[in-house]
Amino acid sequence: MSKISLSPTNDYCPQTLFLYGTYDENGKADFGLFCWFSYTWDTQLGVMACIGGSKLTKDNIHRQKVFSANLVTEEMLPLADYLGCTDGHNPEKMNLDIEIEKGSVLPVPVLAVSPVVFELEVKDFIQQDDGEIMLCSIRNVLQDETLANGKGTSLDKLNAIAPVKTTCSRYFSWKGTDLGAWGEPMARFSGKK
Repeated sequence: MSKISLSPTNDYCPQTLFLYGTYDENGKADFGLFCWFSYTWDTQLGVMACIGGSKLTKDNIHRQKVFSANLVTEEMLPLADYLGCTDGHNPEKMNLDIEIEKGSVLPVPVLAVSPVVFELEVKDFIQQDDGEIMLCSIRNVLQDETLANGKGTSLDKLNAIAPVKTTCSRYFSWKGTDLGAWGEPMARFSGKK
């Protein structure tokens, strides 16, 4: 296989999408769409997350040191795309008809529709020039009970929940189907109040 050198890119390296849930300074739930999320090990499983630039989500995490990471599925993609493409400082952003619950362990908002949710507590912030890495303890995992029961294979369960991936500024299904460019699925979102 012949290769060429490129400027830094992560094209063709799909990443799973999560909606990070926080509360703003007025106690209102806010969600932002992120994919720079992976796992660490330091005596137990942890999470590393990165947020680049200036974002309300990052400000909220700094203030509270906790957030939820809600796995994005195909069913949720129009909502997730809307939340990812709408500025968190827009006062109308969260005027939505969506079911938001409270975390079981941490004071974080949780999307009822997400089948897997991490409740995360930030242990360390690593500041970079225009981004920040957060090393987090997983304080709780909320998982749809059908995923935790012994029925069906892991593949069956992944196919059923259909998590969404992103690469090349596009969304893809678990099975590889193109679900549209960033900013397109939100046109199908009808959950505004």
